[in-house]
Amino acid sequence: MDNTPIDITAYVADIGRRARAASRLTARASTAAKDAALHATAAALRRERAALVAANERDLSAARAAGLDPAFVDRLALTDAVIDAMAEGLEQIAALPDPIGEISDLRYRPSGIQVGRMRVPLGVIGIIYESRPNVTIDAAGLAIKSGNATILRGGSEAIHSNQALAALIRVGLSSAGLPEDAVQVIETTDRAAVGALLSQPQYVDVIVPRGGKALIERVSKESKIPVLKHLDGICHVYIDDRADLDRAIRIADNAKTQRYSPCNTMETLLVADGIAAQVLPPLGRIYRDKGVELRGDDRTRAILGAAGINSVPATEDDWRTEYLAPILAIRVVAGLDEAMDHIAAYGSAHTDAIVTQDHDRALRFLREVDSSSVMVNTSTRFADGFEFGLGAEIGISTDKLHARGPVGLEGLTSLKFVVFGTGQVRT
Repeated sequence: MDNTPIDITAYVADIGRRARAASRLTARASTAAKDAALHATAAALRRERAALVAANERDLSAARAAGLDPAFVDRLALTDAVIDAMAEGLEQIAALPDPIGEISDLRYRPSGIQVGRMRVPLGVIGIIYESRPNVTIDAAGLAIKSGNATILRGGSEAIHSNQALAALIRVGLSSAGLPEDAVQVIETTDRAAVGALLSQPQYVDVIVPRGGKALIERVSKESKIPVLKHLDGICHVYIDDRADLDRAIRIADNAKTQRYSPCNTMETLLVADGIAAQVLPPLGRIYRDKGVELRGDDRTRAILGAAGINSVPATEDDWRTEYLAPILAIRVVAGLDEAMDHIAAYGSAHTDAIVTQDHDRALRFLREVDSSSVMVNTSTRFADGFEFGLGAEIGISTDKLHARGPVGLEGLTSLKFVVFGTGQVRT
């Protein structure tokens, strides 16, 4: 769009009407057509790599000039690896079974009717997100395969990247005979567009916000449409006193330092007192060498200090903070129960992991930690749709109704009852 003033409410309403019309066509589209659109878009991403990088560089330059946080800029970048991952994600989605139209739980009733449930699209999904332009592709791919239409409202900092990606999605849809309006990007950077989108329940069936806490809180407060969301990613790794030491160090290192900006990065490390003196010094040296600031309780600081590793006192706020940065809070706990109590008190129900060789303790952790992803002997960094085999994710939900955890194809569908009869009437 150019900079000519527009009626934002009318503009967003028009997008909504077109999305609703397109959703009726995508809901009945064949699996072959949807998969063809995904493959064509993946091919276009690879073919137009140079143009995508050029568009993205305009956004990156503006972000750096504006002094945006390095973690934010990192999420904005469309590197070769990110472009390859987006294309591969679309191909993975295409390879997944099509859930739409699947009938389950079909059974006869005493009246002679058969009652079952059919999986159907949600309809129109609004995605509001910041920075990460790869969300444009992930969301579009999942929406197309699940028979939904989607309206994408990315942040102003990624406007050039998102417009370039949207153009390639339209090419893919058109080549497969699907309506281009099935995936629309709101092209104005006017923030009023968010409020307008949240006020369109007649056109939009669900809203998925992806971004900082302020954005998600705003969407949750203002939306007249159901919201799939998570507010914080305060993820924990608990190292049990029955953990394999080498495994524990490798996992705790990866969970924090593989990448600092994602919401599935560990923010608090909990260590059982019985193993703390063995595991904290080598881990502390790894974190120190990688530039991670350590904030610990008294026991942690004593162990680290004796090993010549600097740390600062952890405050109450540190246990509640999603840093998205090279900062780690560490607490020594008596054992499994105290670790789970800490997670219950301070966690955000996103992703939590235990490292242990004790099967019974692992099962207790799985049963009792009330998070959307709970892990045993692996890094929290695996908590995303791509790694879970969903092809991609449209977001993470820490809510308990409808969808929970990484939201893939099934999370973008609903079930309706279907009934088959042979002329029965109720008496």
